Amino acid sequence: MCLRFKAESLNQQQLIEQFPKSIYTSICQHLFLPIVEKVYLFNGVSRETLLHLVAKMKAEYVPPREDVTMQNEAPEDVYIVVSGEVEIIECEMEKEEAVVGTLQCGDMFGEIGALCCRPQRFTFRTKSLSQLLRLKTADLIEAMQAKHEDNVAVLKNFLKHNKRLKDLKVGGTVMEGGEEDGDPKNMSVNLLDVADTGNAAFLNELLRARLDPDIGDSKGRTPLHIAASKGHEDCVLVLLKHACNVHLRDTNGNTALWDAISSKHHSIFRILYHFASISDPFTAGDLLCTAARRNDLTVMQELLKQGLNVDAKDRHGSTALQVAMKEKHQEMVNLLVMNGADVVDPNAYEFSLTTLNEIVKKREIGHRITVMTDNEPPLKEVEGDRHVGIVGKSCRGIDHPRVSIYRGHPLMRKESSCMEPGKLIRLPGSFDQLINFA
Repeated sequence: MCLRFKAESLNQQQLIEQFPKSIYTSICQHLFLPIVEKVYLFNGVSRETLLHLVAKMKAEYVPPREDVTMQNEAPEDVYIVVSGEVEIIECEMEKEEAVVGTLQCGDMFGEIGALCCRPQRFTFRTKSLSQLLRLKTADLIEAMQAKHEDNVAVLKNFLKHNKRLKDLKVGGTVMEGGEEDGDPKNMSVNLLDVADTGNAAFLNELLRARLDPDIGDSKGRTPLHIAASKGHEDCVLVLLKHACNVHLRDTNGNTALWDAISSKHHSIFRILYHFASISDPFTAGDLLCTAARRNDLTVMQELLKQGLNVDAKDRHGSTALQVAMKEKHQEMVNLLVMNGADVVDPNAYEFSLTTLNEIVKKREIGHRITVMTDNEPPLKEVEGDRHVGIVGKSCRGIDHPRVSIYRGHPLMRKESSCMEPGKLIRLPGSFDQLINFA
């Protein structure tokens, strides 16, 4: 009676776990290895890794109509169907549940969430009494990373199997016409699609398999170009961690830095600029000169807002102002001069000296003011209570000198390309009044 009570309270997994480890491992191999070998994800994986995975798996019996994993649930486990059937159910808000597929013996589910570190897209529900093998995501990742060849095999199988899934965008470019040759370049192409989706976790797994982080598409755009232009900061950090080249240019001559600033992804630009400027002292000058050459006022303004030195030189020794004058881009010259660019040797270019002098004069004057002398009478009011110059006259006929004040030290304003305007105020009678005005 006692023996029967204890036996009835045990399930298969609890029973075999009570055996010594060597016996437990042998039982797992006998029961589950033939099933695991048929799973698509482990095609071509070494027997050593398969044995390690089998030893980590837990067998479970799940009754019919039971939810194994829920939609939007965290990807903690991967499941293999040993017997029975499991339905794939899509649950959309304000819509009825829809069965989009059925899994049978040898099928797997949960691996997309596990490898991509994203919530489950579907709910998986048993259709009949089912036996499942459960493997923790951490154990799967650990086994993949233990052996490089097995890691590549798993990722290759995963990409090939899911090449038509829209949520991964791994279709179209995956091993087209040569998917059986196992060429690493074919797998590297998928980095472009993964970077485009912003899936940093899966991108990291692909790069851990030693795929080329600098693979380019037909336009020369690398995964870094794509991630920077899309604003996927996590992907940018992953690519930098795997030593991608930040200086590569596409067929249009654009670097990832240019794509980031032109798309106004400022945090990504600052990250890339930090890395690029360490290895290339002409990074700032090249960016500014490129914007000047293309007469791209928007990008130039964004670059100056990021604190780049307006007088930085490119690798040819030219400044942005010199390039703009050479190309006769008047608006660009005006923008650079008004942001403090040094005018050096203006006669060397065919740019109009009259126009240049007017721009420089405008910069130097700022608010137009008149300095009074002892022999010069104060300016009179023009219209009503409006006054011109540094001297105003109140209704009582009292003269009020006026001055222009600016926030910050002049040198600091120039270095930071500060464009904040000043204030025209009446000359205060004391320093305390000046502080109050400011």
